[in-house]
Amino acid sequence: MNIDFSNRKALVRVDFNVPLSNGTITDDTRMQAALPTIEHILNEGGSVILMSHLGRPQKKTKDDGSLDVDAFTMRQLVPHLSELLGREVEFASDVAGDDSRAKAAALQPGEVLLIENTRFEAGEGKGDAELAKRMADLADVYVNDAFGTAHRAHASTTTVAEYFGDGDKTFGLLLRDELKNAQRIIDEPASPYVAIVGGAKVSDKIGLIEQLLTKVDKVIIGGGMAYTFFKAQGGDIGDSLVEMDKLDMANLVLKKAAERHVEIYLPKDSIIANAFAADADTDTALSHQIPDGWMGLDIGEQARADYRAVLSDAKTILWNGPMGVFEMEAFSHGTSAVAHAVAEATQNGAYSLIGGGDSVAAINKNNLADQVSYVSTGGGAMLELLEGKELPGVKAIRG
Repeated sequence: MNIDFSNRKALVRVDFNVPLSNGTITDDTRMQAALPTIEHILNEGGSVILMSHLGRPQKKTKDDGSLDVDAFTMRQLVPHLSELLGREVEFASDVAGDDSRAKAAALQPGEVLLIENTRFEAGEGKGDAELAKRMADLADVYVNDAFGTAHRAHASTTTVAEYFGDGDKTFGLLLRDELKNAQRIIDEPASPYVAIVGGAKVSDKIGLIEQLLTKVDKVIIGGGMAYTFFKAQGGDIGDSLVEMDKLDMANLVLKKAAERHVEIYLPKDSIIANAFAADADTDTALSHQIPDGWMGLDIGEQARADYRAVLSDAKTILWNGPMGVFEMEAFSHGTSAVAHAVAEATQNGAYSLIGGGDSVAAINKNNLADQVSYVSTGGGAMLELLEGKELPGVKAIRG
């Protein structure tokens, strides 16, 4: 970060949108990822004003239409953040309001202030200029370290940067590393380049897949989206998830891949269940021959072996999306198998970039984070970047 932070107040947009259970943080990965930037500013003699969103409070209001402050307040994060930083973190109960202004004004070098959930303000999602100006007035410099929300043109991620000069706004260490690692995949992927794309719907990933077809050598497909491809080819998929209005799109993807000599791998077999439930009866079937009343919820043993073989000689790997219903233990094994295969390939010299919530969760669940090249903190942001889109939060800093 090429800014002198000494005796200056830094407004830092972080991504502290962490999962909570009854007010307890269940995964602090995003908070941990922001620590190097925060500590750098403090070590340089600056003070830090942190802002982030938490959940979607505007869409999950109480019965009377009011915000559920208790469920979405950033105050819940203060004790753990204080522990992580080894110093007391002060909390402001509003977003660039009277409390924030008073506490920001009193902030001394080496001190940290966390302000309230930015999404408590209706203007946040609209990129409201008046709200952004009030945010900017809290500090001397602006640091965007929230890669996970860099694809959102919100007040705290994009508009606020307009109120700082070029020398007074910069990327944080995390966002800088995210861009550097994504750029490596975009600009100079070593061959064979294998992309693993999973998830429920083809429609969610079609932009990524079409962009990848111009770059990769092989595409591994898993998750619910695979059954739209099987259906498009005339297969029997039982009650598996399918997007009937995307069958032509699936066939077009297969056609484009063939024209560009990109190999597409679909799971030969599936773990099937007679209900979408953790305790459903299960069996194995060929993925294009699933009986009525059954649905594919994970890739099978043969598919796992096939995918491991494909990955074994890869030099570049991009993984976005699970191979099955990862949140249910019975259908998580295919995703875990791919996680181990990616780690093995990385240890054999491949560069691997992991992006997307369930892919990252699989890496962490299997304790493989230190055995892959880079684990991204941004699912949607990483997708859009790899699709070739310009991220508003990035453009706001670069100009």
